[in-house]
Amino acid sequence: MISVIIPTLNAERDLAATLTALVPAAVDGLIREVIIADGGSTDRTRKIADWAGADLVECQSGRGSQLAAGAKQARGKWLLFLHADTVLDESWTRDALALMNQIDQGDRDPSAAAFRFRLDDKGFMPRLLEALVAFRCQALRLPYGDQGLLISRRLYDKLGGFKDIPVMEDVDIIRRLGRARIVMLDANATTSAERYKLDGYLARPLRNLLCLGLYAVGVSPTKIAHVYRGRRDASGPTLVRETV
Repeated sequence: MISVIIPTLNAERDLAATLTALVPAAVDGLIREVIIADGGSTDRTRKIADWAGADLVECQSGRGSQLAAGAKQARGKWLLFLHADTVLDESWTRDALALMNQIDQGDRDPSAAAFRFRLDDKGFMPRLLEALVAFRCQALRLPYGDQGLLISRRLYDKLGGFKDIPVMEDVDIIRRLGRARIVMLDANATTSAERYKLDGYLARPLRNLLCLGLYAVGVSPTKIAHVYRGRRDASGPTLVRETV
C-alpha cells in the first residue's frame, strides 16, 4: 500500500535505525516497498540498503531530484517521504491507516500528512525547539521534510511532485498543497540532533529562518543553498532538513 522513499548521501550512521523502525509495518503488509534514492554515497549506505532488502535508485545528488527519482520508481498507492536520520514511532501506522482509510473511503478530502517533530537529544533547548516547531505547524501548517510526508500517489501527481531544486523542496510542495490539505498526525518523527550540536541550537534555527525568508521573497533555491549549507559536515550537503 505504501512506498517509502528515503533520499541518502553517506547516511550509514543513521539509516539502519530508520529502516528498522519500518520493519513492523512491512511485516504487516502496510509498507509495500522501501526505495533508497542515493545521491552517490561513498560509505556503507548502499550496503545497508541492500542488507535491509530496500530497492536502490542511483540518481543525481540533491534532495528535490532524489525524492522525485524515488517517487518515479514507486508502485504504492501511497507515498511516504522520509529522511534517512528520522525514526518513526510505532504508533505511526495507526495514525497513517486512519487517515488513508478516511481519504480512500471519501470521508475526508484528499490531503497529505506529516508527523510531530522530535529531536534525539536531552535538555532545555531541544524541548524548546520542539515546542516552537509544534506552534509553527499548528499556526502555519508548515511542516518540514524531517517530519515526513505521507501523500497519495494521485495527489502527488496532481501537484506535479517534488521539484528538482537543491533546497526548499519540502516548503515548495507544502505551499502547493495549501493549509487545508495538510494534516498533522500525533505520532512522533524523531530526528538526529547532530547538526544542532555542530552548529548550535541558536545559530542553526536562525539560519533556517533566514533561508525561509529568502525563499518567501523570491530568492532562487540555488542561491539559498549556499546560505543553508553553512558549515558542511561529513554526511553531505543538503539531504537532511533541520527545522526552525
